[in-house]
Amino acid sequence: MAGVNRTNTGAALRAPRSRNTALVLDLLRGAGAGGISRLELAERTGLTPQAVSKITGRLREEGLAAEAGHRASTGGKPRTVLRLVPGAGHAVGVHLDRDALRAVLVDLAGTVVGERYAALDLGAGAEAVVSAVAGEIEALARGARGEGGAQGAGSDAGSGAGGDGLPRAARQRGGTGAGSPVGSRGAVAPGPVARGAAAPPARALQPPGDTPSALGALPSLLGLGVALPGPLDHTRGVLHRVTGFPEWDGFPLRDALARRLGVPVVVDKDTNAAALGLAVAGERGSFAYLHLGTGLGAGLVIGGTVHRGARTGAGEFGHQVVQLDGPPCDCGDRGCVEALCLAAVARSDLAEAARVLGIAAGNLVALLDIDLVLLGGRTVATAPDAFLRGVEAVLGERARRTGEETVPVRPAADEVAEGAAQLVLAPLFGRADA
Repeated sequence: MAGVNRTNTGAALRAPRSRNTALVLDLLRGAGAGGISRLELAERTGLTPQAVSKITGRLREEGLAAEAGHRASTGGKPRTVLRLVPGAGHAVGVHLDRDALRAVLVDLAGTVVGERYAALDLGAGAEAVVSAVAGEIEALARGARGEGGAQGAGSDAGSGAGGDGLPRAARQRGGTGAGSPVGSRGAVAPGPVARGAAAPPARALQPPGDTPSALGALPSLLGLGVALPGPLDHTRGVLHRVTGFPEWDGFPLRDALARRLGVPVVVDKDTNAAALGLAVAGERGSFAYLHLGTGLGAGLVIGGTVHRGARTGAGEFGHQVVQLDGPPCDCGDRGCVEALCLAAVARSDLAEAARVLGIAAGNLVALLDIDLVLLGGRTVATAPDAFLRGVEAVLGERARRTGEETVPVRPAADEVAEGAAQLVLAPLFGRADA
């Protein structure tokens, strides 16, 4: 791939990096195409100029940094300015929803350089779902190598070809303006993965065996991040009883995909991935990202760090009970926020859905004293103003009763797949828990 100086760049980046190297990489990424001088790096990291020179020299040898020109100095010769080389490394992020998946290929700057979209049935069984995910990712890889597949071709593992393309404008996570030399972007929506009438329980299936993968020809690929509904074990990459799909309980999704694709895999809840992406993109402080799509969950960032809890159980926002005699929820309880919200949406009562969401958000604000509430997800995206007004009204009334300042509410882009890619990239820049 153009822009990668060494064929083992991906392997080198996967190796543990020092905290100081991560600090320098993060500053290079934040400086964008304009770059940053070694002197500025030393001042902002607190490292000695000699240490910075050693680190940047190694980064240049690995193809991760390059000169970006010179900058006038107040004395002496002009300073050499360095920049990150975005195309020196890539990650794939996948948002695996209950009825669809979206996969993106991003460079080190977080810019999306390839994209796939496919209909999917999460209840079709582990083997079918893993094959579909692998097929879409391999299609991204073929597109990055200029073989086609990112535009107009369906997944080998999914279903029929010939869906509508869904191209999007290139977007960035992490702040640089430099593009990537990777091939064309695009998306395709093939037909749905068929639901098997007698699909075996996911936990009864062994992870698919090793198979040849198109990813081996992308040496700059660092790994795959997968985000999907919980509950799950982020540390071990094992799913629990996914709400509405209890047959996934105990399935080792991380290991199944790693064996199939031959790259490192990280698995997390969709809301955590989205919250991570927002933090990397510049959201500061403590905030809650509320995601209303096929379900309802929250990603929590406390003091700049994603809060997952001891068992990845934090953020099961949709399953707080707010009506003791309410309708049954897929989780087995009654009167959950998720059940009430989705029922209101189903009958087109968006004002009521927003009110319920606001009540739940008020509980969260009272419990965690957060600075900001962000609303996202495809259901919110259908009527963002209605949801913003409804949640703001509830939080505003709460603030008037308590005499506190009103916690602001803002919309957030539905970029779970981009956040999933940051599960792989963030640790390189010292943001493992960001």
